[in-house]
Amino acid sequence: MTSVKEYKRVVLTGNGSTDNLTVVEEAVPEPGPDEVRVRILAAGVAYSDIMAQHGGYPLAPKVPFTPGYDFAGIVDRVGRTAVGIDEGDYVVALNPAFGCYAEYVCVRPELLVAVPEELDAAEVVSLALNYLTAHCILHRKARIQRNETVLVHAAAGGVGTALLQLGKLLDLNMYGTASVGKHATVREFGGIPIDYRNQDFLKYIKDETEGVDAAFDPFGGDNLRRSYKAVKKGGRVVSYGFAGDHFGGLGRMILGVIQMSTLNLWPDGKRVRLCATPGEVKNDNAWYRATLSELIAMLAKGQLKPVIGARVPFTEVKRAHQLVEQGDVSGKVVLVGET
Repeated sequence: MTSVKEYKRVVLTGNGSTDNLTVVEEAVPEPGPDEVRVRILAAGVAYSDIMAQHGGYPLAPKVPFTPGYDFAGIVDRVGRTAVGIDEGDYVVALNPAFGCYAEYVCVRPELLVAVPEELDAAEVVSLALNYLTAHCILHRKARIQRNETVLVHAAAGGVGTALLQLGKLLDLNMYGTASVGKHATVREFGGIPIDYRNQDFLKYIKDETEGVDAAFDPFGGDNLRRSYKAVKKGGRVVSYGFAGDHFGGLGRMILGVIQMSTLNLWPDGKRVRLCATPGEVKNDNAWYRATLSELIAMLAKGQLKPVIGARVPFTEVKRAHQLVEQGDVSGKVVLVGET
């Protein structure tokens, strides 16, 4: 039980620049009867947070709110009716309600999954959104088979590197789009890099293959249409975002859903599916807990090695957002406590 009276959290006060990200101090929250309070050691920064900052993520709460989908930390207090968790437990979670850019957060215990105490919090938190999304894309949506050929967009990003690592364990043949400076990262995890700025990925795939078995697209729009063309007859496309070039938006999301439905009408056997991980977590807690536990076990065995692009002190959240928005680093940007 903490003796701290106040805590810090980030509040997004409006939409636009990082100047709208403010660190405030408040009384430490008390968990409800069926909640637990967690002292956060690491919180993930995702592109959905950047979209929310710019007002382009329809699933985010209305401002003002605290961003952040994922965290790793130590259970600090347990509500009187909460079960299955104890004070001092090391845990990780994806919180569909956001709120993780904070020193403490109160959540229901069914969101928490136990973590071996020797694991690094920044690597652990990478599993809760990035690797969970990648696992969902590969197994739940694409139903990928060993030795298949896939196209991974944004292959050096948080989800992209997770897809490559999980795909390598399945002996997939992988092509990955990325800027030239990140090609070494794509190669490190078994992918064949495609320079998305100077190479036409569709032409490249058509020249090198008869079409991939599956393509994984976070952009939507024209990129999704061309990803569909890169897939062979009977193949699969998984869309996991509609960011485009303008930080998403409700209109882009609606058009994306319509686009997916339209593509699924073509009589070529191809199928386009959507992966929205927070929704999957809310709708199927058993899958969420089992899959995240599996990923934690793989991390503990050394089968996974999350790419941590930057560890940024919690109070420097503006810099963390700038790193993600500008694409300056590979892998995951993580907010950590001040040392």
